[in-house]
Amino acid sequence: MTRTLFSSIALLAILAASASAEEKVFPAKLVSQAILPANTVIAAPADAPLHLKNAGKFTTADRKRTDALGTVPGKDGVVPTDLALPFDGQAVQGFSGIKAMPDGTFWSLSDNGFGSKMNSSDAMLMLHRLKFDWSAGKVERMETIFLSDPNKLAPFPVVMEGSEKRYLTGSDFDIESIQPVADGFWLGEEFGPYLIKVNSKGELTDVIATKVGEIEVKSPDNPTITLPNNPTLKLPTYNLRRSGGYEGLAMSKDGTKLYGLLEGPLYVNDAVEKADGLTAVRVIEFDVATKAWTGRSWLYPLSEGGESIGDFNMIDATTALVIERDNGAGTADKACASKDEPKPDCFAVPAKHKRVYKIEMTDANVGKAVRKIGYIDLLNIADPDNKKIQGGGDGFYDMPFVTIEDVDVVDATHIIIGNDNNLPFSSGRTLGKADDNEFSILEVGEFLAAK
Repeated sequence: MTRTLFSSIALLAILAASASAEEKVFPAKLVSQAILPANTVIAAPADAPLHLKNAGKFTTADRKRTDALGTVPGKDGVVPTDLALPFDGQAVQGFSGIKAMPDGTFWSLSDNGFGSKMNSSDAMLMLHRLKFDWSAGKVERMETIFLSDPNKLAPFPVVMEGSEKRYLTGSDFDIESIQPVADGFWLGEEFGPYLIKVNSKGELTDVIATKVGEIEVKSPDNPTITLPNNPTLKLPTYNLRRSGGYEGLAMSKDGTKLYGLLEGPLYVNDAVEKADGLTAVRVIEFDVATKAWTGRSWLYPLSEGGESIGDFNMIDATTALVIERDNGAGTADKACASKDEPKPDCFAVPAKHKRVYKIEMTDANVGKAVRKIGYIDLLNIADPDNKKIQGGGDGFYDMPFVTIEDVDVVDATHIIIGNDNNLPFSSGRTLGKADDNEFSILEVGEFLAAK
């Protein structure tokens, strides 16, 4: 009898521990949605060199230049999209990072171009101030700032080196995250990865290399990395995979600190960093006043099924929002019979893991894993009032996009969420159609208040 009682108590303890270890799912309800059509193209500035008047001239499979507009079909793997390159002008999308402003507008930024350093030398780097007409479901671009380096502060030759204005392109930097401040903007970048500062005109003022303690963080696209002239010599080392730099950049509520969140894990002793047995990415603290890394960092463990993070913004002094995602796109009901045999009329790898987590990072867990409080599921957002313009189904809205890279707090009960459509290379909403940029307001009061 005693043995049975002890066994029962032990079983209950195991079950309780298991239940407490499970990540809590919080409800989310769609309140409003606004759409910026995929084919939103604007003219380059009047003083931009001729090279920048059209974007996408180097997106052919063999990287050979083409000046014939609209002759290179956009594709998501083998799935064609309905847009083609080069564009007559500069593509506004996709958006990677967003920040809500006190006046009700939002700052966002265009991704670096067409997916790589090699094919984006004619894609201009831009920041955008946006206003949403939620009743009409439309996005108004109120202002666009084109980035430049007239004072020659980039620590490497830029594409527009010989020009007077020295506009910056997607072959110079891969900007992914944004924090507006009184005198300009802090931007998280992936090639270095670098922390970048520009003034209110978009002119480069600071380019700061990344360090975690004494570790210098470098991706294979870091401009200081060069191959030796002899193939028998040792190759240069780097400790971050390509496209693994700052996908997220948050700012403390008092404005004294920035927190850069890497998209991919650091490699230490030829192995990826882990926390709690899971692959983990770094949150790295930066002091704004001294423009120096503090040496403090946290580990963000990717949950089972999570492959990357998408955006990062603080809620209060110690808690934050983080988008976590897999690399899938599209819905399971239109999945290909085999992911190894992709076809143009089905999704090879449907979306399964698209979430926004609430995390806690405190002085007590510096150097350790952040605490994951819970998450909302972006593939199952309640829509009882049928507020969606596109997507989802009866009573729900979903975001089956490969990259969802915009999230911030709007007020005590609402957040804004948006996708990066990798224009014109993502077709996760509708097969054969380039994804639009969808921005949505979600009611998540219980989630934001959760301890």
